[in-house]
Amino acid sequence: MTGDRRWGAGPLRRATRNLLLPVDWRGRPLLVKYTRNRDEARQEIRGHARLREHYRVPTLHAHVRVPGGHLLAYERLPGGTDRGLLLDLLNTQEPGPELLRYMEDLTTAYREVILETAQEVPPERVVRKLYWDRAAPGGHLDTYYAEADFPVAGGIIDLPVSRLAEYVIVVNGRPFAFGWAAALRRLRTHFERDEPVWAALTQGDPTDVNLAHPLAWFDYDTVGLNSVLGEFANFLWYVTALGCWLVPAYNPAAFADHPATFSRLDANRPRLERARVNHAARTVHIDYTPRLAAPRRAAATAYWHGLLQPVADKIWPNGDLCELLRPYLAMRILAVYNLADLAPTDRLLVLARLAEAMSPTFDPATFFSIEESRCPAL
Repeated sequence: MTGDRRWGAGPLRRATRNLLLPVDWRGRPLLVKYTRNRDEARQEIRGHARLREHYRVPTLHAHVRVPGGHLLAYERLPGGTDRGLLLDLLNTQEPGPELLRYMEDLTTAYREVILETAQEVPPERVVRKLYWDRAAPGGHLDTYYAEADFPVAGGIIDLPVSRLAEYVIVVNGRPFAFGWAAALRRLRTHFERDEPVWAALTQGDPTDVNLAHPLAWFDYDTVGLNSVLGEFANFLWYVTALGCWLVPAYNPAAFADHPATFSRLDANRPRLERARVNHAARTVHIDYTPRLAAPRRAAATAYWHGLLQPVADKIWPNGDLCELLRPYLAMRILAVYNLADLAPTDRLLVLARLAEAMSPTFDPATFFSIEESRCPAL
């Protein structure tokens, strides 16, 4: 007799606070997710049901309460080592036609749904997890930075961040006035306002590990009416900094099945050239070389021209994108990782980028390495 192998399981992976286990059950490939947070599990179940009305998502076959949390069993989409995610299309030497087709499909899907569902709503109706909650009392800005002080870059520039307002920050020859406490206060104030917010139905956390290839969306606990500007800032900062530099450096386990990410790290991490402080002149000089591999530049450019600009032209025809995007970008820079936990060189580079973003001369197209839109082939 031949054995009837009805099930098998792959290696257990950790994704942030959750556990993921690939399982084959009677010929059906599943991805079983275990989460301890029951509220997040309920939100994910609701979010999946809502998102599937507009976007391609894996089927949720079952969900069940278990001691200490929830199990959710999803359809497992094709994938493997360095396969199955937008991430893998970005971990290449050059942006091939597959990446460009993918970005066309992605931006088209988003553009249609965002323009169909966009509405001005009070801030309390927007999904708050990634921005409002992190700026609120007890959120990440508080838990990371309240009453905290730390060097700009220990062993390189030992000036405390609390004293940056006393100095001119000169980044690649451009002088900026930047105050640490003022920046935090400005963000808290922005997200305390009760003015209506333009929001649309999205997944909410559009990272290159939450976007499958072929195109589908993973991770549903931030699904709902998300700030359109927050959506833009999230994708662009992740594709140009978090996903190719900071997350691989500080959460390498997230890329266990995508090791090509690490071979591309040097191609995407900014290189610090010089850093010095002149106490007599009250200046801090930081010179760095931006580095972003061609596939990530191409993805950011396609997103900008295919989604951000067309949507912004409809929603904010006379708006200043610099002012509109700034608070959301600054929150992504400050409230994902605690800057005090970064290595001194990385902290210095992130602070330089934050000073650029908070400057009145901030240009998001330059900041995100956006290239000019190419004319379509005739």
